[in-house]
Amino acid sequence: MNLVLETIKKRRSVRRFRPEQVTEEEMNALIESALWAPSGHNTQPWHFLIVQDREKIDQMSSATIKKMASSSIDWVRKLAAKDGYHLFHSAPTVVVVSGKQSDDEFLPVIADCSAAIQNMLLAAESLDIGTCWIGLTSFLFEDDEEVASLKIPEGYRPLYTVAVGYKSSEFSPAPPSRKTDTVSRFGR
Repeated sequence: MNLVLETIKKRRSVRRFRPEQVTEEEMNALIESALWAPSGHNTQPWHFLIVQDREKIDQMSSATIKKMASSSIDWVRKLAAKDGYHLFHSAPTVVVVSGKQSDDEFLPVIADCSAAIQNMLLAAESLDIGTCWIGLTSFLFEDDEEVASLKIPEGYRPLYTVAVGYKSSEFSPAPPSRKTDTVSRFGR
């Protein structure tokens, strides 16, 4: 099978990480893969903040969980109440992905940043590095003070985070089943 297709099928969200940092070379490779993602009109509207400070990662997790606890969404509140829950699964690195704000409603900034994240996730899998795309940080990003503490360049808005680290030996990559009724054809 083609190596790219094999990597796509093998990739899983990892929620158990070893404590050691990924190497600088590996982190640079992940970011480079994100920079090569396609973007509408080649705007490349992304910014990547690499957080490797344990105290800051833990603080971001705690602040997000606190906001999740008052959510109107039942499963979010239950997750926030889970004893010992860490938003980033104690990963040693968190990448904050931000998108350039624009008045042009036709520029697909979220889609572009999502494509960059997917490149990063696939590159990580190809290097046997674990990742987990975290959308729940949207609760954190509602707080202007928390966002300001990240020192993201002006004109960018944080969208998602990615937990990054070496997979724990406890990680079990059993693939979930895939829906088969999600494709149709027109013509041909």
